[in-house]
Amino acid sequence: MDLYTTGDRLEVIAEEDTETEQEPEPADENLCNADECGTAGQYGMWDKAGIDVELPTNEPYVLVAEKNGGPRGSGGEMVLMDLPDKKETSPPVSTFQRFSVETNESLCFEPYIPSDEEEPGQLRQESGNAVYSDEVFEVEPGTGRPGGKSIGDPAGGGAVEDLAGAGEPEAADVFCTECKTTIQRPLGPHKNHCLVQITKASMEIKNDLCAKVHKLEEQIAQMENFAGHLEEIFITVEENFGRQEQNLEQHYNDVIQTLTQRYDERASGLEDEKKVKLETLYTQLVDCGKTLDVSKELIEAAQEVYRNEDKLAFLQAVIPTIDRIEDFTKEEVDLSLAANMEFENSVVDLSDVKQMMESINIVPAPSAPVINPQVPNSAGSTSVRVCWSLFSDDTVEYYELHYRPVLEDTTAEEPPAEESKVKVKETYRTVTDLLPNAQYEFWVTATNTTGISPPSEKAVYMTVPSPPVIKPRECASCPSAALIRWESGNTNPVDSYTVELSETGEETSDTVTVAESIVAVPTCECLVQLQPGRQYCISVRAVNIGGPSERSHPVNVHTTGTFFHLLEDTAHPCLSISEDGFTMFYGDEDIPISDMIFSDNTFAQCVAVLGELIPVRGTHYWEVEVEDRTEFRIGVAYQDTQRNGYLGGNNTSWCMRHVVTPSRHKYEFLHNGWTPDIRITINPRRIGVCLDYDAGKLSFFNASLSQHLYTFECHFLHYVHPCFALDHPGTLTVHNGIEAPDYARYT
Repeated sequence: MDLYTTGDRLEVIAEEDTETEQEPEPADENLCNADECGTAGQYGMWDKAGIDVELPTNEPYVLVAEKNGGPRGSGGEMVLMDLPDKKETSPPVSTFQRFSVETNESLCFEPYIPSDEEEPGQLRQESGNAVYSDEVFEVEPGTGRPGGKSIGDPAGGGAVEDLAGAGEPEAADVFCTECKTTIQRPLGPHKNHCLVQITKASMEIKNDLCAKVHKLEEQIAQMENFAGHLEEIFITVEENFGRQEQNLEQHYNDVIQTLTQRYDERASGLEDEKKVKLETLYTQLVDCGKTLDVSKELIEAAQEVYRNEDKLAFLQAVIPTIDRIEDFTKEEVDLSLAANMEFENSVVDLSDVKQMMESINIVPAPSAPVINPQVPNSAGSTSVRVCWSLFSDDTVEYYELHYRPVLEDTTAEEPPAEESKVKVKETYRTVTDLLPNAQYEFWVTATNTTGISPPSEKAVYMTVPSPPVIKPRECASCPSAALIRWESGNTNPVDSYTVELSETGEETSDTVTVAESIVAVPTCECLVQLQPGRQYCISVRAVNIGGPSERSHPVNVHTTGTFFHLLEDTAHPCLSISEDGFTMFYGDEDIPISDMIFSDNTFAQCVAVLGELIPVRGTHYWEVEVEDRTEFRIGVAYQDTQRNGYLGGNNTSWCMRHVVTPSRHKYEFLHNGWTPDIRITINPRRIGVCLDYDAGKLSFFNASLSQHLYTFECHFLHYVHPCFALDHPGTLTVHNGIEAPDYARYT
């Protein structure tokens, strides 16, 4: 380990262990030993208490103090002398640890890793010069040492001075940041320049080079991206050129085809006109020849008569000849041409050709748009968002979106629904004022200055459903679950339902936990697993392809105990159910059987009613408040229990029966018509019923006295309903949603 001091700075160099054991170096005459310094001059470990810092090394150390008469610089500081040259072994990599003796806050440890060109260590010997090997010896601009002063030059005017005076070897190589070159002593023109050690200069230049290379790589990446973009543009230009060339060729082919057709029509007309003229002239020529022949014949006949010298024969022959000539000359000869030599110069209608020629230089009519299928969750209860696309080379001024509702169960004779349309500029539109959970078909056309495109294919969109309606009277709950039932609230079927629940506080309905959702519920009821002893707010959404509906009105569920209502559709016609659904009343008046309305689900013989199904395993508890003289039956029954029998009289029901006799109150616990012989001395006014699916038990208690009455032990094959009956006029009140007492839980 090497250590030196400069001014008020104590610098420690801790050498790492090496694999090769080093011989002790001879003590320098300029370094004092431990005895002369007055300190423990031996190898040891740092005393953390002395400096109040954590040092990152456990290396042995030698404390070196200033010695009178030692070599100093002009400023009084101690100068580190040359170290002995170690050529036998390579010194280990050194770690510099520096701190100020004045304050602990400036404590700093900076590792040094020598470059490949240097020998390891704090200093190295090179050509007889002491060369710095770390930023400890960094030369600041205009100085030759740290702190702004050159060693041996208090004014700080020189760049680098000898380490040990004028007689020392040349200074180490440094780098001039202004001239961008390495220099050695003498400094010459670089004396007042900014000089940096070779190591730091190389690192800074390397970092600068890396930054420039990184910037160049970014430029290369940008140019590559731009080149890829140019390739895409090149391909697009080629494709657009191909389409335009094809359109141009098609237009000119159409023009040439039209002109050829006009030429053929005109040439055919001229040919026909020529034929007619020639036929007419030929007919006239033939007639003229015939006339000439007749005239020649008459002339010859007249000449022959004229040459006859016999007077009598001449007179006899000349009169008929003269008559023939007179008759022939009476006919007027038509010497006019029957056909005109000129052809008719008819005007050819080339307006369509002109229009075609003009259309070559204008925008073509757009192609039919392509309407997109409906995107999930893109609709509302009265609105849908419709999107479509168009070919990229088509020019469109506006679109017309057409839509109409899809009517089900319509015949071909019935007219279609009324069509609506809206003009838009974009390729999307949110259409409002629609019916909830209804289907609409949409199609779109594109228009520009040339014309209107063909209509797109029709696409069917749906608005989201209306919110469902939860039926609180048909909902039930228990400490670990809740059965929620609702109505769809929509005429058309929906795809599924989503049940959302959130836990609420005891005194407020504000949501205190993040809502959970049960998705893809296919029917209008859902069994939701819950935590016992909590309060929940539950709502339902209806879902179709357009998205979910708004939330239904919520229902609050307490999982303190089992909660259910009485099912009025199972009640005997003589029973009346209170508005809250927890009290049943059997009146004194007799109702004629003809006035009673029965259904397949109502009890016909026993004046009874069922409660909501309890479709959750575990323990369930409720209580029934009875009057002292009321004859009743309370218990549980399967859903398919006989409606024309008595509760407890079959194998699908279990019940406790109270019968009032002249001598006593009789209690029976009936199942399949059988009851054990049990007598109860104290009439219960509040009866607790505990159903344990897992243990297969149905227990009855006198809740007022916490007294166990009887327990049925049966393996329930199905879920059961609470059941209640009145054998004579009276009233029963059900208390549920209460926590099962300990005596019922552990019976």
